[in-house]
Amino acid sequence: GIVHLHMHTAWALRAAVATCCATQASVVDATLQVQHHYRSLRVRTGSGPGVLTPSQQVSLHDITPQLRTFIADSGVSEGSLNLISQHTTTALTINEMETRLVDDVSEWLLRLAPPALPYKHNDLHLRPASAEDEARIDRNWMSQGKGTLEEFMAQEPINAHSHLLAMLLGASQTIPISSGELCLGAWQSVILVELDGPRERTVGAQIV
Repeated sequence: GIVHLHMHTAWALRAAVATCCATQASVVDATLQVQHHYRSLRVRTGSGPGVLTPSQQVSLHDITPQLRTFIADSGVSEGSLNLISQHTTTALTINEMETRLVDDVSEWLLRLAPPALPYKHNDLHLRPASAEDEARIDRNWMSQGKGTLEEFMAQEPINAHSHLLAMLLGASQTIPISSGELCLGAWQSVILVELDGPRERTVGAQIV
């Protein structure tokens, strides 16, 4: 009886281990089947050839066609599209892309955060204001071989209002994908909001 009990326990342990291994294998298989697709979308927020010169312009740009092309190229039929604006003076929103509404939005945003107010960020002669600020500039400018601290400050725009508006509007969006299409309403577009243009901008897009 004792021998039989030990044999029964051994078989039970083997079965438990086999079930555990099978479960882990199925989880690994499921993980391996998840594919991630990433693309950087380029958006020129001004017109005409040549280098764009920022002049504190606010403008809205429909990037929905680029996103639909990305989804079609990926071959994904069910999933999600994650978007991130890769700048501190742009934002992403979803709304109607109607010409007069676009004008309303631009004018309203400039009333909300008037460029001419005395923002501390615009006191360039007082920046960098801390060792941490200088370290960030070094990481993104001097260490990248772009120039000196003085050259960085010389090209720095007067754009505190643009940063504030970007924080209010938000820098990211997530949109479901079903049957290979964005799950947007009939009148909805995905819009990049330029808050300190015109410039060359980038939106990071990932399909999961």
